[in-house]
Amino acid sequence: FVHLPFFKIGGLPLTSYRQPPGAIYRVLARRLGFKLHRERFRNPEDGMRALDAHLASGRAVGMQAGVFWLPYFPPAMRFHFNAHNLIVYGKESGEYLLSDPVFEHPQRCAGSDLARARFAQGALAPKGLLYYPENPPASIDYARLVPKAIRSTVNLMLRTPLPLIGVRGIRYLARRIEKLKNGDPRYARLFVGQIVRMQEEIGTGGGGFRFMYAAFLQEAGEKLNSPALLDASTKMTEAGDAWRQFALAGARFVKHKTEGDVAALAAALVRCAGQEERVYRDLLKIG
Repeated sequence: FVHLPFFKIGGLPLTSYRQPPGAIYRVLARRLGFKLHRERFRNPEDGMRALDAHLASGRAVGMQAGVFWLPYFPPAMRFHFNAHNLIVYGKESGEYLLSDPVFEHPQRCAGSDLARARFAQGALAPKGLLYYPENPPASIDYARLVPKAIRSTVNLMLRTPLPLIGVRGIRYLARRIEKLKNGDPRYARLFVGQIVRMQEEIGTGGGGFRFMYAAFLQEAGEKLNSPALLDASTKMTEAGDAWRQFALAGARFVKHKTEGDVAALAAALVRCAGQEERVYRDLLKIG
């Protein structure tokens, strides 16, 4: 988790609920021992030619794109966010076939729209980024790598000295929300709306990623025969539930369905922080 008041998306502070995708992929490649091939391009023509060549060879590729220029997004979800990642796996009748994590089913996108999204300008400009794994391992040493991965997450969430990151960052954001009661009500709704949008609609999955991490802990517990990991999985699911409750309250606040009680929103966020801290301290004992 990180809240960056000095880094703005659409004029509002960035709140992120996981590390950037590129960082996740790089760490995964290093730990599993394979190379992550990455390509960027100077212009859309070169970028689209390279994409077509990969697809013609039968290779699906990951890419970074700007959400605003992807026409299959509903208008309410389209805003200038350039760090969206998706997979292109084919081309048919001049349209590209996409697997987008925001949507349950595959999507189709015209080449001109995809090129515009891949070369969107502004913060976090993708510059046509393509990536794919090379020589993935035939087997994985879960007994060695799973504890290492868990320690990395725990350290990031509990031991980072900066107050904007991890559990301290969640509590810092709660304090910022509570201070909104003294300011412009319209700005307060925009501020909270940005947090909820980044959490649940287009950004970095606050509740959703907690559920994913709970599933990881459950699978790890089963593979390593660890009741402690299974218990941590249950508690992390509860943390995901707490984030979803915060998102629901935030959405109702933004849509004027509740009175402007930012103190209640801040308290809900503090509960999220407390629930997550309990999970990570349990995991610290395991590691």
